[in-house]
Amino acid sequence: MKLPLKSLTFWIFAGLFLGIICGEIFGESIVPFANALGDIFLKLLRMAIMPLIIASITSGVISVGGRKNLGMLGAKTFGYYICTSLLAILTGQALVNILKPGVGSPIQIQETPENIAATEQSLGDILENIIPDNPFQSMAEGNVLQVIFFSILLGYFITLLKDPYQKQMSDFFAGLFNALMKMVRFIIWTAPLGVFGINAEIVATFGFEAFQSLGFYFVVVLIGLAIHFFITLPLILIIITRKNPLHHYAGMLPALVTAFSTCSTVVTLPLTMRAVTEHSKVSQKISSFVLPLGATVNMDGTALYECVAVIFIAQVAGFDLTFSAQFLIVATALLASIGAASVPMSGMVMMSIILGAVGLPLQWVALILPVDRVLDMFRTMVNVFSDSCGSVVVAKLEGEKVLE
Repeated sequence: MKLPLKSLTFWIFAGLFLGIICGEIFGESIVPFANALGDIFLKLLRMAIMPLIIASITSGVISVGGRKNLGMLGAKTFGYYICTSLLAILTGQALVNILKPGVGSPIQIQETPENIAATEQSLGDILENIIPDNPFQSMAEGNVLQVIFFSILLGYFITLLKDPYQKQMSDFFAGLFNALMKMVRFIIWTAPLGVFGINAEIVATFGFEAFQSLGFYFVVVLIGLAIHFFITLPLILIIITRKNPLHHYAGMLPALVTAFSTCSTVVTLPLTMRAVTEHSKVSQKISSFVLPLGATVNMDGTALYECVAVIFIAQVAGFDLTFSAQFLIVATALLASIGAASVPMSGMVMMSIILGAVGLPLQWVALILPVDRVLDMFRTMVNVFSDSCGSVVVAKLEGEKVLE
């Protein structure tokens, strides 16, 4: 299919490939220019993220209506998130145990990296930290999970108001959401420049060496992500919607390319919302509730990667993990993926929780640092696609006609 010059997808792909080519040709001399383009694009998106999350979540909760409907929608949403994350983790666990990429590896443990610190967080701490001390401070600091928690509560209690206050607040947040979406539609047309800058900087700075080291481990993670991306999630769409999932893939291309380049589910959120509402025909009521929530708590790719990475590290170190130890890894990876921040390299920080759970030293995370940035691009793309599939699945379960 020929992509017209007016297509955002065409220009994003053009930015991607031109960035790679220019980064290889011009080398580090292009870094200042490329870095500026990437920073401008990311700042424009970040500017809109927090207001968009507040408006979309609050408006979505209000539009859902009463407590019973909200409870059912939330149950379906979290049911999907937990199931897909668990399937991703089990896929990674099976692959790393069958292929054993770390057994007999000549890789030596490197010097402990100074920029990776242990994260001592229990499940209780994670749940407690969801509640903000000051929601305005959470917004300023970019604490997405706390902002979502506040927005859900605000939307719920607005539904308990009597008219005219309920209607006034409902109209306000609906209007704010629509205004922000118009601003976002303008901002995302800067995506091709941002994608160009980000990829030019990566290639100019790191080259293609990351693909040449840790090859077996790298391939195992990619196989797991590919199975989840091309088999597990499409099968879920086919079973639930009885429609061809290729239609959904086509609409998600701009969001997937942006996710691949930025390594941030939250930064990609505006493009994901646009794709599922305009292309996959998911209602604003569903998308404004499911997608912002999924951008923070649904991390299929991150969960799969963390499971493979920790077992790989144990294999390199010569440890044969028991079934109970691997079960602990699966459970902790599921919880860690729910609490992972939607920013680049967040999986590396969350992995410290899993390493601590099985008694492995945190400094061994240095084994996988050389390829983490590249894998982060692929796993973020899987995270975003899973969120989008979740909105389609939940919309179908709510009786909507999707993928028409």
